[in-house]
Amino acid sequence: MVTLTHIGSVPSEVRNAFLFFSVLQFAVGILVNSFIFLVNFWDLVRRQPLSHCDLVLLSLSLTRLVLHGLLLLKAIQLTHFQRLKDPLSFSYQTIIVLWMIVNQAGLWFATCLSLLYCSKIVRFSHAFLLRAASWISRKIPQMLLSAAVLSCVCTLLCLWDFFSGSHFSVVTRLLTNNSTELNLNIAKLGFFHSFLFCSLASIPSFSLFLVSSGVLVFSLGRHVRMMRAKTRGSRDPSLEAHTRALRSLVSFFCLYMLSLCAALFSMPLLTLWHSKAGVMVCVGIMAACPSGHAVILISGNAKLRRAVDTILLWAQSSLRVRVDHKTDPRMSGLC
Repeated sequence: MVTLTHIGSVPSEVRNAFLFFSVLQFAVGILVNSFIFLVNFWDLVRRQPLSHCDLVLLSLSLTRLVLHGLLLLKAIQLTHFQRLKDPLSFSYQTIIVLWMIVNQAGLWFATCLSLLYCSKIVRFSHAFLLRAASWISRKIPQMLLSAAVLSCVCTLLCLWDFFSGSHFSVVTRLLTNNSTELNLNIAKLGFFHSFLFCSLASIPSFSLFLVSSGVLVFSLGRHVRMMRAKTRGSRDPSLEAHTRALRSLVSFFCLYMLSLCAALFSMPLLTLWHSKAGVMVCVGIMAACPSGHAVILISGNAKLRRAVDTILLWAQSSLRVRVDHKTDPRMSGLC
């Protein structure tokens, strides 16, 4: 039987500080993604038509809400239950695999957003590309549904691979007469296989995202060259649309890669180098990336910006009424 040894532990102050910042990141992530979700969901409740962009943002924010919940569970598991030992606890492995699956679903929805921007903004000259762009702009709801189905299929495959690997590890341990070193290597190999399997499943969606984003970058460069040739100093709506779309997509690419690298780097930190502090830094990065991208999405969307302005105006007027109520002597005499 494997003994539980507390290797590379961190002080309780560090654990408490990490848990505090994890809860803070969870609150911020839930706040900004719930805002995106509720603004668009409220339009559905009022039976107002949602644009294709709103549908994508609704789906993306829903996956981010689940993602933040899993990251909070991961932080709690890491600080209170998962000791730095081999093998990793089954519950901790399950949270990591579920995070990979939900992150993959978010990547599919971000790919739909990139394809939508590409079809709406880029001006194609080839007849086939024009038809493809027109088809994509009309089929966004079906693409979102297909992305959800593909995510479910990948979920089933990843979970089957994960649980079958766990079952194989248990059977192998029984056959090897509980050899400690061999058991550790088998458990580690089985989990790395599931982690790699889930990571490789995101290659098709990530490739589509890169291609469509690359087309946008090329279109922006061509448009800037045309504007320089015309030397027009007036405001250019097409250039602003390119800039907003690329700001959203480039920020997603950078934050997604940062989050994925943190997830990949946390594996050897936990299982090979036994550095819980390093894993805490990686989990913090993984939690900060979705929140940061949600803020960028809000700043680049006119409908969400108007909703933010409405909330701020309401809060400002409520605060002003409260202050006037306190400073008015007639009101104070009634109290």
